[in-house]
Amino acid sequence: MSTRVVPRSSAMNPSSQDRNAPARPGAGALLLIAAGIALAALNLRTAITSVGPLLGEVTSGLGMTAVGAGVLTTLPVLSFALFGGLTPGLARRLGSHRLLLLALAAVTAGLAGRALVGSPAAFLGLSVLALSGGAVGNVILPALVKQHFPHRVGLMTTVYTTALALGTTIAAAATVPLYESTGQWRIALGVYALFGLAAALPWLLTLRHQPAAGDGSLALGFRRVLSTGVGLQAMLYFGTQSSIAYIMFGWYAQMLRDEGMTAQGAGLALSYLTLLGIPMSLVMPTLLTRVRDQRPFVLLFGLAYIAGLAGLWFSPLGGVWVWTTLIGVGMGSFVYALTSFALRTRTGEGTAALSATSQSLGYLMGGAGPFLFGLLHELSGGWHAPLLLVLVLVLGNLAAGWLLGRPRYLEDALAARDARRAPADGS
Repeated sequence: MSTRVVPRSSAMNPSSQDRNAPARPGAGALLLIAAGIALAALNLRTAITSVGPLLGEVTSGLGMTAVGAGVLTTLPVLSFALFGGLTPGLARRLGSHRLLLLALAAVTAGLAGRALVGSPAAFLGLSVLALSGGAVGNVILPALVKQHFPHRVGLMTTVYTTALALGTTIAAAATVPLYESTGQWRIALGVYALFGLAAALPWLLTLRHQPAAGDGSLALGFRRVLSTGVGLQAMLYFGTQSSIAYIMFGWYAQMLRDEGMTAQGAGLALSYLTLLGIPMSLVMPTLLTRVRDQRPFVLLFGLAYIAGLAGLWFSPLGGVWVWTTLIGVGMGSFVYALTSFALRTRTGEGTAALSATSQSLGYLMGGAGPFLFGLLHELSGGWHAPLLLVLVLVLGNLAAGWLLGRPRYLEDALAARDARRAPADGS
């Protein structure tokens, strides 16, 4: 027979817990937190998508070698995996509000600092600092939504995923015009530090609503999360969708160019594919949270992917805008992957643990996708073999999502697992 352990101090003096608890946020504070979540989300990708358009100018200006440039383009995946995995433990020690504020400070300092240094090593180091803040934000924002808006998960997920898509698009689209207008790549990259400053203000004002650090009743590490079907399926779903997305963002334009499309047209198609993330972020979270079973949406994403890939296989340019649209709909799986962290957990701590495990390991899977895609292209000399790899990933994504879409909760799975183990442990 298993029993729930109640902290001794709380059991002996229940009123002490109320006296030490933070002030419950009122309507004004919740609006401030909502604004803080949106502004924080704007910052999560600026360190990544601002560099790509000016990679040549940056490496030339710093005297960075090809190896250094390769390291720079690999840093996002490695940083998201490493620092995302550390986030739940840091949140338990520091509190989620304080941790997010520190993450935004890291983004701001990293973006501003790397725009000033002249050493390739310093630029890489400060990039890691900025990326560490983005990694922490990736994990902690779903937990904050669950914590402060448990009955508005769909709405608030719409807010932060749309802000995430906007920040990604702004940094990708505005960096070159900024460079052309100023003639300075340092200004074009450093200006995004202002986003971090703006995002930090709401969190400075809401620190008094910070739940007490270190008071969580669950210690959910990677192994514990992955011991459940929910945890394993969430990780595989996030990893496969991430791998597909990285492949498309990295290779889609080149594939279309090799098929005969102009460089301008291929770039426009890639931009359109990226922009489709905004309407998907606006619409999908609310729809996903209105139903208990998300499997119909998982099937929609999978079928859209398969139809788009079939079009690219048989007639790449004949219906390129239709294929791009279908793949963009399929990439709505990213929105579901983020939403599922709150849908498949009961507590903010559970959301943070599921988010950290899925994103840390999932981004490692995502980083391997473009490499394998390029390797298959080089070995085969064409695009059919790489597209088969994408199809395999889509089928894996569909299978994991089909299981994940069932209405279950991480905490329930852990409780059932612990109950099964209790007799064997003699409790």
